[in-house]
Amino acid sequence: MGTNLFNRGSGRVSHRTARPRQQEPTAKAAAKGDRRRFAGRGSAAACRGRIPKKLASLGFGRRATPAQKTLVVQRLRQKHARSILLSIAQLPHATFYYHLKRMKQVDTYKSKKQEITAIYHENKGRYGYRRVTAELRSRNIPLNHKTVQRLMKELGLVCRVRTKRYRSYKGEVGKIALNLLNRNFHADKPNQKWVTVVTEFSLFGEKLYLSPILDLHSSDLVSYAISERPVLSMVTTMLDEAFTKIPDGTSLILHSDLGWQYQHKQYQRMLREKGIRQCMSRKGNCLDNAVIENFFGLLKSER
Repeated sequence: MGTNLFNRGSGRVSHRTARPRQQEPTAKAAAKGDRRRFAGRGSAAACRGRIPKKLASLGFGRRATPAQKTLVVQRLRQKHARSILLSIAQLPHATFYYHLKRMKQVDTYKSKKQEITAIYHENKGRYGYRRVTAELRSRNIPLNHKTVQRLMKELGLVCRVRTKRYRSYKGEVGKIALNLLNRNFHADKPNQKWVTVVTEFSLFGEKLYLSPILDLHSSDLVSYAISERPVLSMVTTMLDEAFTKIPDGTSLILHSDLGWQYQHKQYQRMLREKGIRQCMSRKGNCLDNAVIENFFGLLKSER
């Protein structure tokens, strides 16, 4: 209600609306506000564990993309406040609405995503985007490798990490040969450059050791030996089989790492008698023997 107040200085009557006094909150209102605050905290605590569970149930894993987080937040919005969900998911509002808008659009890659997911799971997560692209083309689905990489990232499909390899280096226990190969893995003809190394496998809960020789001209296996222990006889057996395929005095290069087997006098004598030049990688440089290291990586992923 308006109140007439007399302005003594000017002799006028001013019509001003008196401001109502701000009332102190009653005990009942304060208790109600406290309940709201505690309810909000309870809601945040309740949904804090639901986002990771929802991500896991949808198969997204820990490293979920913003699009995947948006999908989870959208599904949980009926039970929890959006602001709390976005805070827990660490998802900005703009990013959430951007992906929400994209979700409502027609997905032109829907069928291709299904094919990519099927290929990935058929090969037990061993295929990266390059091999998935090759498999799609074999199924008459032409798709650029960059597009496949992007779609796999959106789907959270990551190639399985390769296992750590066996290390045979025990220090300088014999004579070290020079690195004659020097990362030149090109060979003009067969039986010009060979590479070898010992690796460890875990098969049915048991350890096995493989020692092969690769020809750098064709990347074919020259010979190999398998043993339950990384013993010298495994390497010499591999050499005996390989020597039957070449004449004496070929002067080919046989490259290896600094493993103790390759520093052994017997191994070096066998190469010398056959007329083979020994070659070794430098210490701590697996790239000096990159071809066979890559071969082992692929072999272990395929098993």
